[in-house]
Amino acid sequence: MSSKHHSSNNIAHARRMVHQLRKEAGVERIKVSKASADLMNYCHEHAKFDPLLVGIPASDNPFKDKKPCTIL
Repeated sequence: MSSKHHSSNNIAHARRMVHQLRKEAGVERIKVSKASADLMNYCHEHAKFDPLLVGIPASDNPFKDKKPCTIL
């Protein structure tokens, strides 16, 4: 009985593996050089909207202190 259960587990595992491999084989792939070029173009096109590159205006910054610290 144990070998039958072990055999059915192996078959189930093999089916899951085949299913996963079929899914991975169906994924559309592109060359790394094209992906990196696309990513660089995207970064250049959107750089003017990136707050880490252009900063946040003081009037729009919700974390800016309203009053200076009186302790210092």
